[in-house]
Amino acid sequence: MENELRNAIEAAIAAAPERKFTESLEIAFTIRDVDLKNPSNRIQEEIRLPSGRGRSVRIAMFAGGEMATKAKAAGLEIIDPTTIEDLGGNRQRARKLANSVDFFLSEIPHMGTVGRFLGIVLGPRGKMPRPVPPNLDPGMMAAGLKDTAIVRSRDRMTFHAAFGTREQSLDELNGNVMAVWNRVVGRLERGSMNIRSCYIKTSMGPAVKVEVATS
Repeated sequence: MENELRNAIEAAIAAAPERKFTESLEIAFTIRDVDLKNPSNRIQEEIRLPSGRGRSVRIAMFAGGEMATKAKAAGLEIIDPTTIEDLGGNRQRARKLANSVDFFLSEIPHMGTVGRFLGIVLGPRGKMPRPVPPNLDPGMMAAGLKDTAIVRSRDRMTFHAAFGTREQSLDELNGNVMAVWNRVVGRLERGSMNIRSCYIKTSMGPAVKVEVATS
């Protein structure tokens, strides 16, 4: 599959005109013969990309006091825990925040409050915060997330994930997409036999079909 994916990446980049912004590269899967009504069959993976995401990642943390100081020093954005309830009462503002931040972290004592007031916005987007124990440096956790791709099928047979940007080399992109491919196929009972189709595309470019070996 490595050559097939590489050829599709090359074709997708060639088919997409240059933009005034850096486009992401995305892989889209449509699976078959999988009962996604059963939550245990759903794809929910966090994948470390060998060559990183190719762009900066925005990480925010619900924290106060010393933990907020540590997080700010690590380059994280700080959300004052006392504002959580007000943020939850402004659905438009909460959605804007959820869509603009890649990952959320939180001190453990604030997890319940976040869930109560922001869970309805963060939950469906797969962005509930990761708890940070008091003895852990939030910068260490954030460093790992900067190279992480999230793949979520939820209850849909078609789902997609970004695996890099046009600024990365073909070799880097191919290594990244292989990491995503192997993880998704590894989660399916029949491997590639459970994949109906697969496409590669840039953010705004045409989709290029990947020839999937089914045996």
